[in-house]
Amino acid sequence: MTRGKFITFEGGEGTGKSTQAAMLALRLESCGLGAQLTREPGGSPGAEIIRHVLLSGAAKPLGADVEAMLFAAARDDHVQCTILPALRSGKWVVCDRFADSTRVYQGILGQVDQKLINVLERVSVGELAPDLTVILDLPVQVGLERARLRRGDAEADRFEGEGAAFHEKLRDAYLAIAARDPDRCVVIDAAATKEIVANAIWQVVQSRLHPPAVRRLDEAATAKA
Repeated sequence: MTRGKFITFEGGEGTGKSTQAAMLALRLESCGLGAQLTREPGGSPGAEIIRHVLLSGAAKPLGADVEAMLFAAARDDHVQCTILPALRSGKWVVCDRFADSTRVYQGILGQVDQKLINVLERVSVGELAPDLTVILDLPVQVGLERARLRRGDAEADRFEGEGAAFHEKLRDAYLAIAARDPDRCVVIDAAATKEIVANAIWQVVQSRLHPPAVRRLDEAATAKA
């Protein structure tokens, strides 16, 4: 069985990560590929419990170090229970957030020591790395307004509730990650309609990862010509 590909989505609040991850998973399935859509924090039974603790803000008083440890615990369960089994079965895994989020939110913004971040990642992720990371980029105020409209009357979660300066640093941190690792990361302008953004993402997936079902369709079209 050929190992599947691992695609992660990253970016600030309101950039459309969940929407675009779901659209990509559906597109992969339409090409005859098995796709596993998942998310962080969460994506497995144990990790979903920790997700509630993290996003409710219950862990915030304990500090960024503890938050980083909780994210790592959730990620370990997620990797072992969901991501690795899906990849080994040949599925393409599409994940809404992964290790880059901890590097940015807790490492850069929370000022957790980089040595601790590295140790937690080594324990929870090991040798697993995304084949492609899509970083969705938006001006901060646009993203925050989208997030506000999305949640309606609900309370802002632990991270949406932070101030604009926090989110500006968040955006800069993601762009810095993309600049340091261009072979893995691609930055997509998320300001357009979701359909236009989805098409831009699909073009990158095709050019970088060459989905086998797409390649077969391309070959068939060439043969007919």
